[in-house]
Amino acid sequence: MVLEYFAHRRACAAKQDERDERIKSLPAEFHAPLTPSDMTILQRSVAETVAGVQAGTLDPADILTAYGKKALKAHAATNCLTEIMISEALGWAKDSNKNGPLAGMPVSLKDTAGVAGFDACIGYSAWAFKPLQKDSPLVRLLRDAGAVPFVKTNVPITLLSFESFNDVWGRSTNPHGKNYAPGGSTGGEAALLAYGGSRIGIGTDVAGSVRAPAHYSGVYTIKSSMHRFPKAGNPTSIPGQIGIPAVYSPMSRTLADLETFWRAVMSMKPWEYDYSCIPLPWREVDLTGKKLRFGVIWDDGVVAPSPACRRALYEVTSVLRAEGHDVVNLDPPSPYDALKIGAQILFADGLKVVQRPIRSGETNDPGALEAIRALRLPKFVKKLYAWYLRYIRRDELYAGLVESCNAKTAEEYYDLIVQREGYRSKWFDMWNNEGLDFVLTVPNATPACPHGGMKEGYKSCGYTFLFNVLDYSAGVLPVTHVDGELDKLPAKFTARNAIEAGAYATYDSAPMHGLPVGVQVVGRRLQEEHVLEAMKLIENALQKEGKAYTLLETSE
Repeated sequence: MVLEYFAHRRACAAKQDERDERIKSLPAEFHAPLTPSDMTILQRSVAETVAGVQAGTLDPADILTAYGKKALKAHAATNCLTEIMISEALGWAKDSNKNGPLAGMPVSLKDTAGVAGFDACIGYSAWAFKPLQKDSPLVRLLRDAGAVPFVKTNVPITLLSFESFNDVWGRSTNPHGKNYAPGGSTGGEAALLAYGGSRIGIGTDVAGSVRAPAHYSGVYTIKSSMHRFPKAGNPTSIPGQIGIPAVYSPMSRTLADLETFWRAVMSMKPWEYDYSCIPLPWREVDLTGKKLRFGVIWDDGVVAPSPACRRALYEVTSVLRAEGHDVVNLDPPSPYDALKIGAQILFADGLKVVQRPIRSGETNDPGALEAIRALRLPKFVKKLYAWYLRYIRRDELYAGLVESCNAKTAEEYYDLIVQREGYRSKWFDMWNNEGLDFVLTVPNATPACPHGGMKEGYKSCGYTFLFNVLDYSAGVLPVTHVDGELDKLPAKFTARNAIEAGAYATYDSAPMHGLPVGVQVVGRRLQEEHVLEAMKLIENALQKEGKAYTLLETSE
């Protein structure tokens, strides 16, 4: 164990030295201040950038230089980068497809993405210095489309957290507030996008891992349904876990860029690259002039939204009503049931697989560690604790999670899948009976948590996890920022249960002032196009009311 610990420390130091050396060895222009020409490039939308390359008026090398310089500044401010691929990307840019739908566009990737010649260690030191032998189907598609992968971004070890920290790469911070997390598990990506070091990035989502970072950091995303976006060939912390679909999905700095990217990827016929993708081309959806019906989940019954998050949701519902749409309060099939079923499926192996690569002395995420400790407790101890929670503390919700927190047999796992399907059926019927077009809710009960906040708050992921259990398409767009005065908790606030208490253990609107706050827009399975159009409708309505979200603009 001692030898393993020292091997861990050596690997971490070596990977950080390698990252530093890759940055230092870049051509001099990458270390120079941003030029007016660089700034002009960075201000172009993805569509404008691609059009410039296709027309021959923009050189992919110049575009890469501008984004590479900005990405390095973002990294200096937030520690968001892992693998620095810029040197190799100079060659990729030169040879890129100048006629493709992503011609010359730099794209950043979550550390999990498989790029030949580079690690995808996901924060495990045991996986360091084991470069992949070939590009994943996703990366091949991007290159064929003319895109230029140029950096990879930080994650939490195990990928099971809304923070992004590991011993290999260190802690990523939120560009809106250095004492706060940018989200997780695609947190480094969100920090990079929010800072402006990339316009398009790709992450993964199994319980909110692109949506929570978008909400925390003030960027845009649409979580796809399973089998829509390329996924195969990329490493993961839980290989074989398909009970709760983990999906790759894009993130962006603007909604227009998100649309351009989704259309570009779908135009490349991802099902011809990745066996897991269904042959479903991009469909044209026009919601203009239509009266739509939005169902709103104001409270999932587990953790009430904070004043900041409730205010953002209220602003969206207000502008939708002003536009003539039906906005109705929704009483859906119990979100708590989804949390309980989903958690048991996701943790069915007792979290043994995600722990396999962890070496002696390696730091685990505080939230994941709490879950692991709970899973390891003998069943009789959990039963006693659940009895205490249920009958002494009168906390039925947490008692239910505690007593079900154990590894499952194959028979128990099958039964959970049956329960999941039954739950999905209830939502299917509810959606039809209510005549809904979309569902609106918060992406998380609170804005970005301070570093270490997941130790208490790891159980509070229900607003995103719900739609992984359902496999629904779900987007997040930034709406407003925390107001230190407006968004204070009521003086007499008392948590209803231990899950809610954990979520609010670190909520304080005063130091959170200025952090982004988003809203979640949900469609049914494989309705990514519909969700995108609904997000556009909402953003346009907010702009008409003078409530447009202001993106973070950095001086460097």
